[in-house]
Amino acid sequence: MSKILIIMSAADTWERTDGSSYPTGYWAEELAAPHQKFVEAGHQVDFASPGGVLQPLDRHSADPEIAGADCARHVEHASTALREFGSPLPLHEIDISGYAAVLLPGGHGPVVDLHQDAELGRLLIRADELGKIIGAVCHGPAGLLSAIDPAGGWRFAGRRMAAFTDEEEQLFGTAEGAPWLLASRLRERGAKHEGGPAYEAHTVRDGNLLTGQNPASSGPLADAMLDALG
Repeated sequence: MSKILIIMSAADTWERTDGSSYPTGYWAEELAAPHQKFVEAGHQVDFASPGGVLQPLDRHSADPEIAGADCARHVEHASTALREFGSPLPLHEIDISGYAAVLLPGGHGPVVDLHQDAELGRLLIRADELGKIIGAVCHGPAGLLSAIDPAGGWRFAGRRMAAFTDEEEQLFGTAEGAPWLLASRLRERGAKHEGGPAYEAHTVRDGNLLTGQNPASSGPLADAMLDALG
């Protein structure tokens, strides 16, 4: 049995360019589907976040018209898993050497805090140095942007990856007013972003880095991470 770390955002609002605040939180499927697969495969799963803050549920992920008919099952699994685990571990207390893999799920929170969290950056750089499996899905890849080395270089520049696309952000209705769009920002920083059809499962593996495009990619990404763990 290995240990897998799921790192959540701590953000509950996304400030827009027009001054409004958009409520956010963790996306149920992106947390629940991987957690269930990891546990069923026999792994121990820990949760961590900036400051050990427990992020709320993104209510959009509990709406069947948005998140699909199966969303209630994901909401229940995620809430049960988080309740049973207790307070997330603070990022600054994490020793990544004790984990086989790390996963960054989405919701819009990562574009609020994780993209510039120095503790997360330290953790991800160390995880990559050790060859740990690093997974991120939907807006989770925003957290990869935090991995800036002392010379100012981005650890994941030149790497192939998937993430929530600009097209999907537009279709979801959150592109207008967004301070920046994730896929575009990843490309600007030097990532080789590879997008698939909107809202269809799409995953990309580049060595120890595995990424998924959207909520539908959550389960397939978890499967790919388990395959990578052997």
